[in-house]
Amino acid sequence: MIIPNFKPFYGQHCETTATGSLLNQLAVELSEPMLFGIGEGLGYIFWNMKIMDFPFIGGRVKPDVLTENICRNLNLDLVVKETSSIKKAWENVKYHLDNAQAVGLKLDCYHLDYFTNKIHFAGHYVAMYGHDEQFAYLVDTDQQGGRTKTTLKSLELARNEKGPMSSRNRSYTINKTNGFAELKTAIRTAIFNNANEYLNPPIKNISYKGIEKTAIEIRKWFKNSKDIKRDFQTTSVLMERAGTGGSIFRNLYRDFLEESANLLKIDGIYEAYMDFTEIAKLWKNVSDLFYKVGETNDEKCIDEASKILLSLSEKERIAMEKLKNAVD
Repeated sequence: MIIPNFKPFYGQHCETTATGSLLNQLAVELSEPMLFGIGEGLGYIFWNMKIMDFPFIGGRVKPDVLTENICRNLNLDLVVKETSSIKKAWENVKYHLDNAQAVGLKLDCYHLDYFTNKIHFAGHYVAMYGHDEQFAYLVDTDQQGGRTKTTLKSLELARNEKGPMSSRNRSYTINKTNGFAELKTAIRTAIFNNANEYLNPPIKNISYKGIEKTAIEIRKWFKNSKDIKRDFQTTSVLMERAGTGGSIFRNLYRDFLEESANLLKIDGIYEAYMDFTEIAKLWKNVSDLFYKVGETNDEKCIDEASKILLSLSEKERIAMEKLKNAVD
């Protein structure tokens, strides 16, 4: 069963691409920046554990929350299913596909046939719009080819993988309700919630406090790294090109604020959009410096990146305060 006339969502980030494809079926057609913003997607984390080869730097809210926020703010019905049973997991998906409804899947991209860079990442999302006896037909990010396919066996392995950020064969569908939210209201709510969450981090490696901590920790990281080239160049690629939309998701949030300012005509949102235009450029500078330090082992690059990060911490705090005040 392959859903006829299915319209995929073409995007750079996996969760917005998967969820956007499900929303297209409901005739809810929004840009990727708008989905990211309504999903209260902007965040930051510096995560370092002894079992990790090197620290992880992330720029969005944790997996699953983005879609949950989108559906809550648009007043859509999100139905999530998880199971430890491989058989039940397939039945959960097949039922909807056989009724011509696309399904969102969370899985480990390592097992997908079309992924050429084989790394374990269990927080990846795709939309599934069909299957036959051999293949699952999926929508992935533009980088991964958009419409694509993988064998049913590889999909089974990907969905059932264990590890950081994994779920138990998580699948989800989205349905309309009788009270679909007005877009302007959804935007105001999302901006306020995202700003409030960002300005009140529960621990010091989150949000603007996490950026400040990173400015300090990268010096220790550089001195203690066993493989500077791998650590910093991989991090640079993850920040800039691994589905973030560039500048560790700041490009997406910048563009969301531009759309929002044009719709709502609120000066404070436009001011924050201008702030994030500069912020996004500074994040690109940081990722470039990380890549350069991997090439040169030059500690001056770390010093410069640290200074920029300290500046970014304050700039993002101020921008999010502007947003909170603008829509409060």
